[in-house]
Amino acid sequence: MLTEADIDRFEAARPRLEAIAYRLLGSASEAEDAAQETFLRWQAAEVDRIDVPEAWLTKVLTNLCLNQLTSARARRETYVGQWLPEPLVEGDPMLGPADTAEQRESVSYAVMTLLERLTPSERAVYVLREAFAYSHREIAEILDLSESASQQIFHRAKKHVAVGKARTDVDEVAARRVVDEFLAAATSGRTEPLVALLTQDAIAVGDGGGKVPARTKAFEGIRAVATFMRGLFLPGRAKRDLVGESVELYATTANSEPAVVAVADGRVVTIMCLQVGPDGIAAIRSQANPDKLERVTRRWAGDGGDRGEPLVVRF
Repeated sequence: MLTEADIDRFEAARPRLEAIAYRLLGSASEAEDAAQETFLRWQAAEVDRIDVPEAWLTKVLTNLCLNQLTSARARRETYVGQWLPEPLVEGDPMLGPADTAEQRESVSYAVMTLLERLTPSERAVYVLREAFAYSHREIAEILDLSESASQQIFHRAKKHVAVGKARTDVDEVAARRVVDEFLAAATSGRTEPLVALLTQDAIAVGDGGGKVPARTKAFEGIRAVATFMRGLFLPGRAKRDLVGESVELYATTANSEPAVVAVADGRVVTIMCLQVGPDGIAAIRSQANPDKLERVTRRWAGDGGDRGEPLVVRF
């Protein structure tokens, strides 16, 4: 039976465990479930015989996530439309460490999307090494492989992630400026201001999960994306039916990227993450699946911080 000290030790580790699970699974709710299942395993274990509790907890959690990733791949084959990770607004502890550029980049929405291309083992090694600075010796013990295998998997994973990752690290002030410029262009009613902000090979991807209308294929190319974005902010009955008479648009950061948070009647209805490269906005990834906006809506409602004045768009 767990003592109060045993429970306190786990609770002290829970934020780190949830942050690892979120990066592995791309889902806040699944990350919470994985951490809770780890607690149940901790509760059933002979804790007194565990030499390094933190390592034991990380091993259990990671292996639970690996099992989850295997089944998730099968589920995503039947997912309606494009699948995108669950975004988290800056300040959410589940985003994990953000002390270095590498850590911030590893949780960016662009990289979280690219991680879907990796095998479960590649994803685990990449996350543990790049985001949480585990040594290859520690990773080898967690995943039951050799240290050299961990190194090889990491280099392979990093190479895969590097393809299409090009971006610039932006601070909060710069991020808000990018979003303000984007919103001014998108709500101007013209495509040319948007064209000026986008790269030639820009893409726009949306995840509605079959619950909110979203195109099943990405928009590709500067003109296609600019035209789509202009139309997205124009008045229309379908938009009124979906979100009401108006939405409030806030400039913020999500997953270390400039982001637009759209709020209707106190509920977050969309988060657009803008992937910024040296030549402009390279990708716009929009999460509109309400199941993937529950945590951010709860935090948004309970956060009394200064979000600035919203841009109100009326439909």
